[in-house]
Amino acid sequence: MGSISFTLLACNKKEIKSVMDKNEVIVGLDDAFAPMGFKNESGEIVGFDVDLAKEVGDRLGKKVVFQAIDWSMKESELNNGNIDFIWNGYTITEERKEKVNFSEAYLNNKQVIVTLANSDINAKSDLSGKKVGAQSESSAIEAMEKDTELYESLSGGEAITFEDNNQALMDLEAGRIDAVVADEILVKYYIKLKGEDKFKVLTEDFGSEEYGVGIRKGDAETVEAINNAFEEMKKDGKMAEISQKWFGEDITDN
Repeated sequence: MGSISFTLLACNKKEIKSVMDKNEVIVGLDDAFAPMGFKNESGEIVGFDVDLAKEVGDRLGKKVVFQAIDWSMKESELNNGNIDFIWNGYTITEERKEKVNFSEAYLNNKQVIVTLANSDINAKSDLSGKKVGAQSESSAIEAMEKDTELYESLSGGEAITFEDNNQALMDLEAGRIDAVVADEILVKYYIKLKGEDKFKVLTEDFGSEEYGVGIRKGDAETVEAINNAFEEMKKDGKMAEISQKWFGEDITDN
């Protein structure tokens, strides 16, 4: 009996392996989330978060590999050990904090409402009865759900979900849906590419938020290492330099 108890105790005390013990780390991302992490015309994964992760990897002495994942399965991919980080415009929320550890925030964002320029939607209340799109399992859905009455008043009683934001915005452009709720950073980038005269971003939004890096629960060593790297990059100007490259200004969370 004593030996069985000892075995159980040993299992319970099993150490969680730190990502810092690895030479190669895997970043999981939605590869259609421009300008944070996406495939360019050559099929190469590029973006603000990609450059940020590479720089942190260099400072920590790690080779960084980028792996496209189903965004709706991101926490499962992380906790099953298939990836080491969720790093792609990953919004810090209380619900997600129950599943992962977060680094310090490094970028501010808002969940904005975008429509076609000629739309009669001019306020959040105008979304009632309308077809509203958003990415599946995204913080846009979480933000809308907090406004229960409005969310349930949407056409179908909920948002129409898409695998990625690009699909939602293409359906908006084609007139198949009436509005999209998505990250301001992505919306601004998309509109700049497609033509600012085609779209309208409402003054009202679904709230401000912050981006962080998702790390497995229990891996405090890696959280500290990334936070320290971020702090160094803010001090020496590297984070601002990466922001200037992708946004034309420093929009990092200082």
